[in-house]
Amino acid sequence: MASLTSSTTLISSSTRVFPAKSSSSLPSPSLSFLRTLSSPSASVSLRSGFAQRSSLSSTSRRSFAVKAQTDDLPLVGNKAPDFEAEAVFDQEFIKVKLSEYIGKKYVVLFFYPLDFTFVCPTEITAFSDRYAEFEKLNTEVLGVSVDSVFSHLAWVQTDRKSGGLGDLNYPLISDVTKSISKSFGVLIHDQGIALRGLFIIDKEGVIQHSTINNLGIGRSVDETMRTLQALQYIQENPDEVCPAGWKPGEKSMKPDPKLSKEYFSAI
Repeated sequence: MASLTSSTTLISSSTRVFPAKSSSSLPSPSLSFLRTLSSPSASVSLRSGFAQRSSLSSTSRRSFAVKAQTDDLPLVGNKAPDFEAEAVFDQEFIKVKLSEYIGKKYVVLFFYPLDFTFVCPTEITAFSDRYAEFEKLNTEVLGVSVDSVFSHLAWVQTDRKSGGLGDLNYPLISDVTKSISKSFGVLIHDQGIALRGLFIIDKEGVIQHSTINNLGIGRSVDETMRTLQALQYIQENPDEVCPAGWKPGEKSMKPDPKLSKEYFSAI
């Protein structure tokens, strides 16, 4: 594993690393409850665009990985905005810096509105319960909300049967300044909370997948896992693409008018 700065503390014998514990204090939160939006619920998937048409030669390889060229919101194909923030992990305060995962791990970064609410604990615990599967895919999971680390800690120390989280297998990041939510384009400005945004970031620090749900719609760990597996497959096999609903072990497709017929003829 690549070495980190001197402030980094190893959490386990695996490649999982988090920066050293923080002793800085933050103002204690007032525990508020989730206000739902009055607008209809919607799920938005950010699109990376379409590959330009070009002829294929027998010696050339066509890339279907779009690299965005924009300074706007972090669309798929852009480098993920870096951040460093306090977090709670293993009931202790640590610091997490997103760019420290570059070259080491994939990252599933998800935002949720508030601690001590309703849909949020079902998502957070679902990701934690499946953490070992993400770990096998060399992927770190990071949760983010605008609550303070003290609120995160109190929620982790609350039993699940009482609406709490119990111990989690990944950090909960505090975005009290709302700067992280804003930089990823999920902040609801008039409410000061984040939509349910989820980003899959590859080992080069590039956003490869993004979904944003409205407040009342929980996300699927199964679909996040499937999308991550498809991403890793096409990065390992850049001359192939994954059709709808693809899962590991299923047939992929060649992005070519003639070669793709092999896939369609087998349907």
